[in-house]
Amino acid sequence: MTADLQTLADLFENETLGAPDNAVGFVLWRVVHHYVREIDRALAAIDLTHLQFTVLAITAWMARSGEPVTQVDVAQFGDIHPMQVSQVLKTLETKGMVTRARSTTDTRAKRVEVSEAGVAALRQAMPLAIAVQERLFGEAGAPGGSLLTALVRSHARSSN
Repeated sequence: MTADLQTLADLFENETLGAPDNAVGFVLWRVVHHYVREIDRALAAIDLTHLQFTVLAITAWMARSGEPVTQVDVAQFGDIHPMQVSQVLKTLETKGMVTRARSTTDTRAKRVEVSEAGVAALRQAMPLAIAVQERLFGEAGAPGGSLLTALVRSHARSSN
């Protein structure tokens, strides 16, 4: 049996924020998915998806200190499921953008290194991703911008 129109109207009048666009979670979900589609479109020319770019960029960011980077490190830093990171890194390895080897200190862990091809891909991808970010979020999404600041603050609160 389906709900009648009055029941549905009452539900949204009394039990919700009134409309989907009044719910931060719903709006954020839509914005994130739009952003990912736009990044995917921009990076298609260099054969990267948003997730591949993100994992590659995280790996390079973490490796810049010279310390070994493991798949678990990448997963934790990016808050990405470890199995998904493993699958993405396997694809990036096939593309020659990273190498993976067993850790010398922990045989259960895989150490990840960015190759020269990975650095070259990031040099191409970074300006494309930044252009999408600027187009979609403007000054509010720039370093120090109000949107970025609010999102960083919100994430810090939710992580504690």
